[in-house]
Amino acid sequence: MADKKDRNLMVTPQSGVIHNLVIQAKLILRLIGDRRVSIWAKLIPIGALIYLVSPVDLLPGVAFPVIGALDDAAIIGLGSYIFLEFCPPAVVQEHMKALNSNMDASASDEVVDADATEIKEETK
Repeated sequence: MADKKDRNLMVTPQSGVIHNLVIQAKLILRLIGDRRVSIWAKLIPIGALIYLVSPVDLLPGVAFPVIGALDDAAIIGLGSYIFLEFCPPAVVQEHMKALNSNMDASASDEVVDADATEIKEETK
């Protein structure tokens, strides 16, 4: 069973996969910029990105066409997971709360439902 602390890290269920990936990317970028996170932990996502753009693959795409692309995705996913695990939990929660508060609609973001009519000026 998840702790109350873990629930703060979760993204709302109605958000989609792309939205979750964007939030996770923003979280990682914020944590990389945070001085409270160890420099050694910051090397993990940087190393994963270097692996993604490097021509060297664990499983070459020529021998395994589909699996060759999946190993890149697996390295990025594993790198981001390990990075988040190595970051101080309080710092991760702080940044996640800030990101979640940016997602919530506030009173200033109210939607006004109205009908529009076009008024044509008469020319003389």
